[in-house]
Amino acid sequence: MSMMITAAAVSNDALARTTPPIATKRQRIVSIDALRGLVMLLMLVDHTREFFYSHAPVSDPMTIATTPPALFFTRSAAHLCAPVFVLLTGLAAWLYAEGRAPDERRAAASSFLVKRGMFLVALEWTIVNFAWTFDPTPALVYLQVIWAIGLSMIALAAILHLPRPLVVAFALVIVLGHNLLDPVAIAPGEHGHVIWAVLHDRGLLVLPFGGQARTSYPVLPWIGVIALGWAIGPWFARTVDRIERRRRLLVAGGGALVSFAILRTIDGYGEPLLREHDGGTLATVMSFLNLTKYPPSADFLLLTLAIGVILLAAIERMPARVTTVLAVFGSAPLFFYILHLYVVHALNNVAGWVLGVDGTLVSVPNVTALWLVAGLIAVPCWFACRSFAAFKRTRTGWWWRYL
Repeated sequence: MSMMITAAAVSNDALARTTPPIATKRQRIVSIDALRGLVMLLMLVDHTREFFYSHAPVSDPMTIATTPPALFFTRSAAHLCAPVFVLLTGLAAWLYAEGRAPDERRAAASSFLVKRGMFLVALEWTIVNFAWTFDPTPALVYLQVIWAIGLSMIALAAILHLPRPLVVAFALVIVLGHNLLDPVAIAPGEHGHVIWAVLHDRGLLVLPFGGQARTSYPVLPWIGVIALGWAIGPWFARTVDRIERRRRLLVAGGGALVSFAILRTIDGYGEPLLREHDGGTLATVMSFLNLTKYPPSADFLLLTLAIGVILLAAIERMPARVTTVLAVFGSAPLFFYILHLYVVHALNNVAGWVLGVDGTLVSVPNVTALWLVAGLIAVPCWFACRSFAAFKRTRTGWWWRYL
């Protein structure tokens, strides 16, 4: 969903070897767009599940005894989406800054992040919420990932002025330490409830004009993730050899994966839900991977970010024909996000009308059919994203940077 990298596609290994003139637009890095595109497709599957598999809702964390393995792993795959998106948002902010004059980089990135973040917050309250409900005046507004990314961008606008070692330390403290705040609870009506519900504890906010808003994505952990994305930005500098970059990504991913395995094995900190030890091998594996997303636990972020950066390193060595297809989605992420929500919702409504169950969500019979529906939706969305990206490259207005 981040849109900070400037337009034009390049091959997987195409990080320029020479430093261009200051303020020259940087070409897109296909591996970043391809990873973003990959997790967007997983997001499409998960959102298709919300509409086309509503007869089998899943909790957070999931209930192992009542969640079939196919549904469990489908939902678990989607857990990659938000952490990778937010990490790449921070990385893209660094790349945006790198294209400016040295004495203007942080100020330019900070200004853009504030404006972009405010735009995303407004988008969540309006266009995105309407896509979920098709109700212009819903009684309950859900503040989800677009909201969290927007607030995280505004926070990063201030954080990026710190020296890089402090940014890294700040990010790691939040990502690994925010579960220490889990016992803190502020009830509705008490001082600080609104701020705490926005930062760490999912809750309902009473709106002054009536209705309520639910902070589905408490933002504090995501601020740590976006700061980590900014911190790894120098690994993608033009002067860094691609082999060295992949080595750093693999070391970071491997370290996070080992840390997750240790914490989850000890089962004393990092995940509020303790592991289950009964039920057979598959159930034990599912329990090991059954992690809290709202807000994301330290274990959740360690696992998903580890997989994300390892995938980023691996994608750089994938065949160009694969990464080019994925990068089409990743080069127009906000457009795809909004488009697919409207398409999935409208398609379910049409299916309900055809089947004579108007007003009720239509469900497919199994998880295989769910993936098939998502795959069918992805095809026209790919062509739409390609056309939009081509159209956007012809636009010169400053506002196009926000779309």
